[in-house]
Amino acid sequence: MESFDWSGVIALAVAVAASAGIFVLRRRRIANLSVLIIVALFLGVGIGIVFRDHLDLITPAGDIYVRIISAVVAPLIIVSILSSVTSLGNIAKLRSIGVSSVFWLLLTNLIAIFLTLGLALFFQVGKGFDPQLEGVDGSGYTELVTPLDQVIVGFFPSNVVGDIASNSIIPIIVTSLVLAVAYLAVASKKGEETVRPFKDFVDAVKLVLFKAVGFIIELTPYAVLVIIADSAARVTASIETVWAYFSVVLLAFVASFASAYLVNGVLLRVWADVSPSAFFKKLTAAQYTAFTTQSSIGTLPLTTSALVRKVGVSEDVANFTAPLGTTIGMPGCAGVWPILVAIFGVNALGIDYGFQDYVVLVVLGLLVSLGTAGVPGTALITATAVVSAVGLPVEIVVLLVPVNALVGTVSTMANVSAAATAAAIVGRRQNELDDDIFTERAVYDEDPPEGGAEATRPLDQRVVAGAAAGSAAFVAATGGAAAGDGADIRPRHGLGGESDETAPTAVLDRPSAEQKYTAPTGQCEI
Repeated sequence: MESFDWSGVIALAVAVAASAGIFVLRRRRIANLSVLIIVALFLGVGIGIVFRDHLDLITPAGDIYVRIISAVVAPLIIVSILSSVTSLGNIAKLRSIGVSSVFWLLLTNLIAIFLTLGLALFFQVGKGFDPQLEGVDGSGYTELVTPLDQVIVGFFPSNVVGDIASNSIIPIIVTSLVLAVAYLAVASKKGEETVRPFKDFVDAVKLVLFKAVGFIIELTPYAVLVIIADSAARVTASIETVWAYFSVVLLAFVASFASAYLVNGVLLRVWADVSPSAFFKKLTAAQYTAFTTQSSIGTLPLTTSALVRKVGVSEDVANFTAPLGTTIGMPGCAGVWPILVAIFGVNALGIDYGFQDYVVLVVLGLLVSLGTAGVPGTALITATAVVSAVGLPVEIVVLLVPVNALVGTVSTMANVSAAATAAAIVGRRQNELDDDIFTERAVYDEDPPEGGAEATRPLDQRVVAGAAAGSAAFVAATGGAAAGDGADIRPRHGLGGESDETAPTAVLDRPSAEQKYTAPTGQCEI
């Protein structure tokens, strides 16, 4: 008879107690969402290390969270793109945003590829390592790789319901764009009033969906607690393997962090003209969630929320570029890890690689970033694709599977950072980045207009004059939909941050689409 796992019960009790503590901090507004996620991260690591083999009772909670947040991703992308594109007024602007988004997403990946290639060659990762490939079966991993022609075919939807069910991002985006462009065409030919009910319906669904996403985001610290506990347990269980491949893991962390903060920081300063340190601070919740869940798609609601409500990127750009960044570019999973694994294999096997071979490697790194799924395990597939394409044995990838999950944490964080960076740059170049929101001279107005007539007061109006940091945290947590629609001038309170008991706030209308926004001088510095 199998003995009862009392240690598992104790682990559950500790997790519940830790969650209760997080709830109290949140309820009393002692800490905002980002801080609570960090607290949960450290608590989860402790629980995972102490109760390494006794987490069966708490891990389902993390799986449930990932399932729930993944379930709203497809509807969120559809209504966000439909709402944003139908508000653009013309197809030319959509084309400009699309081309610019793809360019910057691919550029972040290209830079990450060159960065990783340089680090791997300089430190000669894998040199002197005996791979011992005898008996290692890599046949199952080659089956995971999709041929390039099928990748391109997969960009186009064959079954809309199936694409939504499988979270196939590019087909979902294509379907949404076709509907949105059709709306613009009909509105241009027969008048906007003819299709106004369609837009009103989409905007209403968006408000409701954003509110639902807000509820889910409130659960993030509790989910992080149990997910990171499971991850910490798995890593410590294979600590000998991790140490054996320490150089690969270390370089993966260095390259991913350099890509996420150093490279993106330079791009933000030069091309978006914003303070990198302030930008990454606003993106903290999304980055830590990406680190924990290892899912760019699962982090998407937090990413778009931070871009619109804290960074000041317009909904038009954020709702297009950020979802696209979960399947194109992705420097962590498509740039850093595949290149690092390939160079590790080349050096370990003593293969003489020439200049043209490295050029092919760079091109392959770019190609595998097209249509990559932003879900856990993506780096394993992209690495397999690159390694097999350059003629290296797939068994090299199999050897590194034990450390893949550990590397996946920083890879996903780099992916999310790159997508957000691209959105900020596109926003700046399209005059769709609000410096007042970024510098906290204004905050995004989370209130729907009175009577639900969204057309009379667009969602991207701002609340200015004395808004507190707690208000911004509330907006990011609730996804833009507040309860009730009271007076326009009143004190605001954050659900997870510091409250502003005294400062009144005023609503100002955003300039019309025809007006060009001029960025004020005197940007905040690093």
